[in-house]
Amino acid sequence: MKEKIKVLVVDDSAVVRKILSTALNKYRDIEVVGTAPDPFVARNKILSLKPDVLTLDVEMPRMDGLTFLKKLMTYHPIPTVMVSSLTQEGCDATLKALAIGAIDFVAKPTCRLSGDVKDVIGELYTKIKVASKANIKKINNTKKQVYNKDTSRVIHSTSDGHNYTLFKGSRKIIVIGASTGGTEALKDVLIQMPPNS
Repeated sequence: MKEKIKVLVVDDSAVVRKILSTALNKYRDIEVVGTAPDPFVARNKILSLKPDVLTLDVEMPRMDGLTFLKKLMTYHPIPTVMVSSLTQEGCDATLKALAIGAIDFVAKPTCRLSGDVKDVIGELYTKIKVASKANIKKINNTKKQVYNKDTSRVIHSTSDGHNYTLFKGSRKIIVIGASTGGTEALKDVLIQMPPNS
């Protein structure tokens, strides 16, 4: 039998921690190795329990999920699935989390409808399985790498504002790719580009 995916559930709500851990433990290939009410407890449990995947609440006391995620991706990367409320602030935070390096997100389950909880748990289960296969690397200083590249030999501007390249027959095509965690660097590059470029 395959090893179970070890999951640590981090959420300030005791109810949500209980719902998630109880439901996830029903899957044969997942073991919730622990829960944490905040990032400080989570840090210690990550070091001692060595989970494969983290579920992380966005809004928590003492330190929010985004700040903790950034520290995680810098010092101790671990595949993370964000658990966020469906408010506008929650959506914004989720997008930031994905840019920092979270693998995916699910909406925080509401206790009003049992079907809602069941759907969210099924979605979370699928995303945990995907996250467990992710290859997460430490965040490095991408800005420094991008801005220190010498492009003066490739593209030049004339005084009338037209650009040309040093290579005959070349066209103005710029291709930029980004993977998990690279979207923040991509955003920094795109913001500095002129409109309609």
